[in-house]
Amino acid sequence: MASSAFDHRHHYLVLGASGAQGGAVARRLLASGRRVRGFGRGGAAPEYARFGRAYTHATGDLTDPAAVGAAFRGITHASVVLPLVFGPETVARMVANIVDAAGAAGVERLVLNTGNRLPEPPLGDAARPVPAFTTRRAAAAALLASGVPAVVLRPPVYLENLCAPWAAGPAVHAGVLRYPLPADTPVAWLSHADLAAATDAALTRDGLAGRALDLGGADTVTGDGLAARLGARIGRDVRYEAQDADDFEAALASALGPDTASGVAATYRWAAHDPGLYATDTTAARDALGVRPTPLDAWLAAQPWNALAGTRQS
Repeated sequence: MASSAFDHRHHYLVLGASGAQGGAVARRLLASGRRVRGFGRGGAAPEYARFGRAYTHATGDLTDPAAVGAAFRGITHASVVLPLVFGPETVARMVANIVDAAGAAGVERLVLNTGNRLPEPPLGDAARPVPAFTTRRAAAAALLASGVPAVVLRPPVYLENLCAPWAAGPAVHAGVLRYPLPADTPVAWLSHADLAAATDAALTRDGLAGRALDLGGADTVTGDGLAARLGARIGRDVRYEAQDADDFEAALASALGPDTASGVAATYRWAAHDPGLYATDTTAARDALGVRPTPLDAWLAAQPWNALAGTRQS
């Protein structure tokens, strides 16, 4: 619901506004009467046209200091989610550009969404680091030490992943929910809308600069528990099946490319042997942000599962 009071004093930059996570943040800010500038390698998503002049879009790459500097010009608050790039040197260059541009603009608050929980060091065998963790840990450390007032948010797995045809289709048509985590791994699944609410609070609430907070949904469930709840919602028995990480990576590579797929799949391989990674206590984040996540059953009830599943493949 749009706000009747428009905020003319502040200007919000959302890096990755054309993506799922950044898009959720941008829409929330716009709906509550804030001016938003999106930034990304592609053009503005058509959905932003309804917000008129409240939304502008800058096209560029985070490795380009001039483009990043221009995007931050006149900005008071910034939401940052890095693209699915895991090369340490590339990510470090992106983060350095963000730090320089945010500092030059005098940004009042910057919020980094790491895109994943970050296991405590050591991050496993030094010969086989998980770049999706190591690069985001380095990014968080750099931003918190930059002198720009910053907050770091560390989400778990997103509920919207279940809306992909490869997950929703077999669940609806065959009664099998497949996901690349063991059946007994507890996960505090989080929605994009709740991520956006947490980001909004982190951008605007007093006393949060310098904090790093683990986000999570209202309910923590195992794969078996999630399948049972989904089955109750769609009216059929659904069993959980742990998807092989290699199969998951191969399928993801066809859509996102081999480097991105390898980086994402590595996080699931890690989580399979770290059952507490996505079940961390999130009380501190809820208290600090004042955000109460959507109950799992309410989120499941709001999804158009038959439409998401599509036509059954023979």
